[in-house]
Amino acid sequence: MNRCYNSGDFKKYFNENMQALGLPVPSNLFDSYNSAVAHAAVMVEALRTLGKGATIGELIGATTGLEKLKVAAAFGASAYIGAVIGSIAVASGRSLGCGYRISDMFAFLEHNNLKFDNWNAFYVQNPQVLDKHHSFRNSFGLRAKTSSVSSEYA
Repeated sequence: MNRCYNSGDFKKYFNENMQALGLPVPSNLFDSYNSAVAHAAVMVEALRTLGKGATIGELIGATTGLEKLKVAAAFGASAYIGAVIGSIAVASGRSLGCGYRISDMFAFLEHNNLKFDNWNAFYVQNPQVLDKHHSFRNSFGLRAKTSSVSSEYA
């Protein structure tokens, strides 16, 4: 392990990023890097089948093992999955990489097969997912719940 890593850091930073976006985090799905990437991959694959207008509730119905996502059932799947992937990148950069560079996001998506349609446009249109200093960061969850505008690119 890297010198900067402490046990539990990934979960701490992942939860911190999601909560800063105004999004709920179910317990035990995203507690470790490996678990988070595995669950995100299942979510991305289900979204490919269901289409970009799907909700997390529909995603739960189309998969097994994601029942804990019920806390986020009202959210658009595209926006939520985009935030999850961004939060994995932020948390892994902070906990495993001793810091984070945006260029790491591209390698992260490629290496873990987590690219989704128009992923780059999603992060361009929603920089608050990756930027903890963004002034509209805390409104992301509300926008993801009430409008497809924030996720139309995903």
